[in-house]
Amino acid sequence: MTKFDEEDLENLNSLCRLGEATQEEKKTISKHLKKVLGYMELLSEIDTTDVPTCYQIGEIQNSVTRDDIVTDALSREQFLENASSHVGGMIRVPTVINFSN
Repeated sequence: MTKFDEEDLENLNSLCRLGEATQEEKKTISKHLKKVLGYMELLSEIDTTDVPTCYQIGEIQNSVTRDDIVTDALSREQFLENASSHVGGMIRVPTVINFSN
């Protein structure tokens, strides 16, 4: 079985920035991750030496559901009417990257 201990879970938690978890949540997460890693180990045991590379599964299908019809774009005013917040003709979005840390 794959080695996955509390230290690995803490490293994963730090990388994913998931925040604090209770001891019970940590046990549950560890149990599920060990199960997933165990399945990956099973897959790695399969001999795929003579299996050709597969780039897609199933038949090639046309996934277009409607014709691509060119229409006039919305005016800036109409576009901004749909925005929850805007300033200076641009949509205001929440901060994604905080450089203060």
